[in-house]
Amino acid sequence: MTKKTKLLANLGSDFPAGLVVFLVALPLCLGIALASGAPLFSGIISGVVGGIVVGLISKSHLSVSGPAAGLTAIVLSAITTLGGFEIFLLAVFLAGVLQLISGFLKAGSISNYFPNNVIEGMLAGIGVIIFLKQIPHAVGYDEDYIGDLAFLQPNGQNTFSELFSVIGNVHLGAVLITSVSLLILIGWNKISFLKNLKLIPAALIAVIVGVIINEIFIVTESSLAVTADHLVKLPVPKSFEEFQQILVFPDFSAIVNQEVWIVAFTIAIVASIETLLCVEAADKMDVQKRHTDTNVELKAQGIGNIISSLLGGLPMTSVVVRTSANANAGAKSKMATVIHGVLLFVSALAIPFLLNKIPLATLAAVLLLVGYKLANPKVITHFYEQGKYQFIPFIATLLGVVFTDLLKGVALGMIISVVFILKGNMKRAYDFKKEQYHEDDIIHIKLAQEVSFLNKAAIKKTLQEIPENSVVRINASETVYIAHDVLDLIKDFKKVQSKDKNIKVKLVGFKKAYELENTKEEEKHVFVESIN
Repeated sequence: MTKKTKLLANLGSDFPAGLVVFLVALPLCLGIALASGAPLFSGIISGVVGGIVVGLISKSHLSVSGPAAGLTAIVLSAITTLGGFEIFLLAVFLAGVLQLISGFLKAGSISNYFPNNVIEGMLAGIGVIIFLKQIPHAVGYDEDYIGDLAFLQPNGQNTFSELFSVIGNVHLGAVLITSVSLLILIGWNKISFLKNLKLIPAALIAVIVGVIINEIFIVTESSLAVTADHLVKLPVPKSFEEFQQILVFPDFSAIVNQEVWIVAFTIAIVASIETLLCVEAADKMDVQKRHTDTNVELKAQGIGNIISSLLGGLPMTSVVVRTSANANAGAKSKMATVIHGVLLFVSALAIPFLLNKIPLATLAAVLLLVGYKLANPKVITHFYEQGKYQFIPFIATLLGVVFTDLLKGVALGMIISVVFILKGNMKRAYDFKKEQYHEDDIIHIKLAQEVSFLNKAAIKKTLQEIPENSVVRINASETVYIAHDVLDLIKDFKKVQSKDKNIKVKLVGFKKAYELENTKEEEKHVFVESIN
């Protein structure tokens, strides 16, 4: 059950965290809008709604919502397919309605089936890709897509080929700003005489110092000056009329268009899965170990997407990058999320010209540390020490996220986890040791408490390998549930196969009848009578 927390109870921690998330979210909102082929301000709208609206409705204490890199390809394709951004906004509106309905249908419970090693692998994979994606911006290379976290990029490059493109395109001014920013971020709370200033987030100091350094370069006409191509690019409306022109609204006349509904279902499914994954990850990052009501989260996301679409915003999900930045900055309640949304709104309206002076190199430094903390080598070592059944799904998810995208990486990890679970279940269905049995020896097979149809193949193979002229003792004294298939298999073995191989079968502890799952009273599987 989620612990109740007053919104203003932890303002001393939540405000600095919200400020850090705002600084991280701003370029991501713009970058994702750019990579999606949508108006830049649509990314800001989605971030504001995700912060304020979803932040207030959601029961998650750390999760931060906004435009998601995982939806970039879907949005880009949908805008082209539907023939306009206004029609696409209608699809986002419908997707929000579908998410709202799924929340009332309690579809959020599927998040309970995500294994911890897959969630941790996803976080580590996101950490690796965040780190790699920020290297070009850290050295002043402007061609990388800051909002795109997928391996393959819209410009034909991929995460690694983009790194090779950096060679020969290093900007010394950006490198200097990144280096100073990293020193501030790492050392701000470690220097003793600065302890009294610890309430001021290190990220804010890094941003201010980065802006000042670059302004000095510009004023002195130094070659180290970072140009506008590598600064934050926020639209600057000069009048209320220009601001009104930025806002775009859904075209409801296209509601009968079949393609609109297909896009809506696609967005609803992908956004919901990404959100549930992120919420599970957020709960793992919560030092207070609070749990989120995922059904309420789906409702919150649905309402958020409905409002975002009505204002001309992109579809949103709960986002790992912003959530991890929030957790690392020391947020204690969802007030930090709300504050980040308010700051996005105020800054976009009041001071866009100041925000446009922020070098992306400074923000890259913030994200480099976020990526490192998510993909800390200690996490990899921890799962390695837990054995192959924990490590292989973890590392497969990590690599899948890095080399494909979030959903494909998680799907790979889930598939491997399920295979291991099935394999483990088959082994645990009964106790049987393979040894060289001599004639007249008794072979003991002890069934587990529950034996499902998944164990049929392993039990069948074991019975087939029992040597001729043996005595087999099958013990079900501690077994509560046995699947129909397994009972029929044992019955056939005793009645037919054992006689062909002169095997004596002794059944111990079997009930006269088993009340199997999904059966009525008259449909109980009568076993002992049918076998005698």
